[in-house]
Amino acid sequence: MTILLTGANGYIGMRLLPQLLELGHEVICTVRDEKRLSVDEETKKKVKIVELDLLNTYLPGRIPKEIDIAYYLVHSMASSTSDFDEKEATSALNFNRYMADTHVKQVIYLSGIVNDTSLSKHLASRKNVEDILYQGAFNLTVLRAGIIVGSGSSSFEIIRDLCEKLPFMITPKWVLTKTQPIAIRDIISFLTGVIGKETTYNDSFDIGGPNVLTYKEMLQQYAKIRGFKNYILTVPVMTPKLSSYWLYFVTSTSYKLAMNLVDSMKMEVVAKDQRLQDLLGIKTHTYTEAIEMAFLKIEQNLVISSWKDSMISGQMKKELQKYIQVPKYGVLRDEKSVPIDNEERVLHNIWKIGGAHGWYYADWLWKIRGFLDKLFGGVGLRRGRTHPTKIYAGDALDFWRVLLADKHEKRLLLFAEMRLPGEAWLEFRIDEHNVLHQTATFRPRGLKGRLYWYSIVPFHYFIFEGMIKNIAKN
Repeated sequence: MTILLTGANGYIGMRLLPQLLELGHEVICTVRDEKRLSVDEETKKKVKIVELDLLNTYLPGRIPKEIDIAYYLVHSMASSTSDFDEKEATSALNFNRYMADTHVKQVIYLSGIVNDTSLSKHLASRKNVEDILYQGAFNLTVLRAGIIVGSGSSSFEIIRDLCEKLPFMITPKWVLTKTQPIAIRDIISFLTGVIGKETTYNDSFDIGGPNVLTYKEMLQQYAKIRGFKNYILTVPVMTPKLSSYWLYFVTSTSYKLAMNLVDSMKMEVVAKDQRLQDLLGIKTHTYTEAIEMAFLKIEQNLVISSWKDSMISGQMKKELQKYIQVPKYGVLRDEKSVPIDNEERVLHNIWKIGGAHGWYYADWLWKIRGFLDKLFGGVGLRRGRTHPTKIYAGDALDFWRVLLADKHEKRLLLFAEMRLPGEAWLEFRIDEHNVLHQTATFRPRGLKGRLYWYSIVPFHYFIFEGMIKNIAKN
């Protein structure tokens, strides 16, 4: 079958794509930026890529007519705390218009479990999108899931951060809310299992794992699986805003996502039945199994996708290509060069920079800078990196965003997503004479930006000098 995959570079889309190809389907991926699709060149050759932003004006003819199935995996929850529901509605309406121009038979939408008439803004938005899609000229299959647990999922990473960093927690009362977590592996099984199943047309199904747990029990079970004990004290006085700040400072989540998550965590999310499990014959994994499978992927460096790599985890307001041309005028620079004797080794060193490996020199200063950034509402260093040695354009790398990662050109270009009075780029490049060039470029915003740059010049001298030397010799 020919399948349209929207949200192809999102957390779910990146997991679903290889499964669809393995099943022999022809896949058309829609992405806002073609360079943002974080897959290897071999995979790119197997798919067709269409650049499309469903928030923009409808453009006839962008989607091929001959498609059989379409996945709608577009969400905007972490992009805003105020108007994400309006954005999601606009995206769904535009999607319906695009589908009206095709021969699509079935649309599959991954939504959230709805248990209450008084819904959080997040769940109400998902339900509204569902209602809009039901108005489309196609057969709709809706899968409603609760918390998704898997390596790189936002829920898993938040639980991991809380448990690993806080042996004793003072938590808000929403940790006593019941939920029904489901393994990412099971999500993919359901998403592929309903392809072309006429018995699932124009119907909505709740899907969940076998365990109904409170958030507190999820934290406690995680700690038990990891071999330690955590202590949790629940207090009734923590407001939603304080809860959001608590999640933001302790975990790697953005403040916008934390706000929307806290709003949703007050609502019980439990599957009403298991009709789809019975229909497809799928036996779901327990919460314990989901955690164990996640760590197996992490330990083997096989994490396919992470929510941290989504653009909404950072500060970028434009597409990657808007930043890829490093400005030459009106900027301040720190340029350093050093001859190298082993190009392959140095490229390997460049490609593993950041994350758990660190920045090759004065990592404690980088950590202080990350802490200060988090303190002032930035992303900090907690995003790390998804893979220890592989980098793709669009990936998050601590408080940087990868703009270009091309080993053939021997060039890595990063854009700063920390809080700054200006814009900053960091570039590593090896020229034809086997010289490594390291360039930090800063475009200041007014006098404040210039004062900021000159105040940290002494630190730059030692940090950047030490960094390029260690990259060249390690």
